Amino acid sequence: MTATGVIDDVVPWRHDLVGCLWTSAATILRWHGVPELETLGAAWGFRHIPTDLRREEYYYPTPPGVSLYEGLAPYHPVRSVWHEPADAAQGWEQVRAQVAAGVPIVVAADNFYLPFRPAYQDVHTNHLVIVYGYDDNAGTVRVLDAVPPRFDGDIRLDELAAARDSQNPILHNRDMFFTNQPIGNRWLEIHVDTDAFPPFDRDTVFDTIRRNLHGFRSAGDGYVGLTGQRAYLADVAERFEDEADIRDELFLVAGAVLANTALHADWLVLAASAADEPALAVLGRSVQRIAHHWTAVRIMSALTSTGEMSADRLRRRFSALCDDQARVLAELSDVVSGKF
Repeated sequence: MTATGVIDDVVPWRHDLVGCLWTSAATILRWHGVPELETLGAAWGFRHIPTDLRREEYYYPTPPGVSLYEGLAPYHPVRSVWHEPADAAQGWEQVRAQVAAGVPIVVAADNFYLPFRPAYQDVHTNHLVIVYGYDDNAGTVRVLDAVPPRFDGDIRLDELAAARDSQNPILHNRDMFFTNQPIGNRWLEIHVDTDAFPPFDRDTVFDTIRRNLHGFRSAGDGYVGLTGQRAYLADVAERFEDEADIRDELFLVAGAVLANTALHADWLVLAASAADEPALAVLGRSVQRIAHHWTAVRIMSALTSTGEMSADRLRRRFSALCDDQARVLAELSDVVSGKF
């Protein structure tokens, strides 16, 4: 291995309504030469597994045995493997070997130790960044983080090591949502079978929408589909009325659904051209409205601990969200069945 190396064509990608999981995934997909929005925006659904809720900015619910990237892109040949090194030294050895081989790597990190994050030396939180270069002589690593304020440059290796090895503790009342979950020097190995990607045409678009509609009609472990979504939100409101602390849980759940919904809204606009079906672009804007419902839910979740929120206000927002979503799903069903 040489003492220095920077991988070419690692390009940042950003969407206003998604977090580090999707920005890093999109960058990796683009580096592999596959379309990021067509891949990450195709699937749309609701799944919440209460026993599998993790305090991570990159939390995303997946069925048992399904990897994180398979959950993000279940209709495409993409998968991932979490690696959990024994310690910081092994963690860097593994990541450096991957980068030296020409592969950019997504690593978990605590923003408290990353000098380019607004939370630096202030707030602990579980985040993802991309490592795609190093300079052993200078003791630096090249890091990309597309989440604002975007950073693409070198930091000291000891800073990255501290961020990756952090226990991510709760020390004060600003350590919310993504804390109390050790980082553990974890990194993601990502597999993309570029030769097996489906075409983006009318048949694929309509098949994708039908699969999503089937998912919203389905049931399963935890809360699944539109019925599960209604049941989960009703349960949250009831627990809040009984004075349960729902803030962090609802913030995490809503964040995952918000990103999924926002990307699918943009996917529908792309799909309208690919399928020569203008109605899909109109429905894309309707799905965008659903995403903004989830934005409101996320804000309301943060207010549940301040005394500024009531169970009735939550119920009204939840009802408006689910009713709007039911209408959009019915209209999508009409399009793919030729009734629109």
